[in-house]
Amino acid sequence: MALIAGIDEAGRGPCIGPLVICAYMIDEKDMGLLANIGAKDSKLLSAPKRQKMFAELQKAAKAYELIEIQPAEIDAAVESETTNLNWLEAEKAAIMLNKLNPDIAIIDCPSPNLKAYKDFIMGLLKKKTMELVIEHKAERHLPVAAASIIAKVTRDKRIEEIKKEIGENFGSGYPADPKTKEFIAKNWKAHSDVMRKSWGTYKAAAQKSLKEF
Repeated sequence: MALIAGIDEAGRGPCIGPLVICAYMIDEKDMGLLANIGAKDSKLLSAPKRQKMFAELQKAAKAYELIEIQPAEIDAAVESETTNLNWLEAEKAAIMLNKLNPDIAIIDCPSPNLKAYKDFIMGLLKKKTMELVIEHKAERHLPVAAASIIAKVTRDKRIEEIKKEIGENFGSGYPADPKTKEFIAKNWKAHSDVMRKSWGTYKAAAQKSLKEF
């Protein structure tokens, strides 16, 4: 039976906090466990449901890996002339796959160019016989759905930790959230370490504040 890994991320769009990527590996014979748990795209599940599944998915896994990409590293990739956020995610995916060493890896791809993304990751893999399946909306595959839930719960937990560290509730961290916007407008300098400075929301707040000053 093959070892199958699914890779997905949570927190690509927010202005605040890390982007979390998970590689979730399961033995093919245990795939029914994921179906019984009800694994699906984390965006389709309530927070309490994801929390409950998190523990069940941990038990069902052969192994899993998590990588948190912090705002400074995200900014460096976004503003780089030689790379971007898609390639940064691909590099992290390869790091996790080299650790887990599955037979098959199914990756939810952020890039519009599936072939280029696949070729890039394949070039970084130690195990050249690994079968790579690169798709958009890959959460329809159970191991990818499991990865999306683990990544989302991990990121949500980290966001709550950041709120406690800062001592302020900044909402979801997403640009469309009024609470997040207000927090960034007031704290773009004081708490810039948890913010993505390459995001338009941050830049607009900083520019407006500097003009007023």
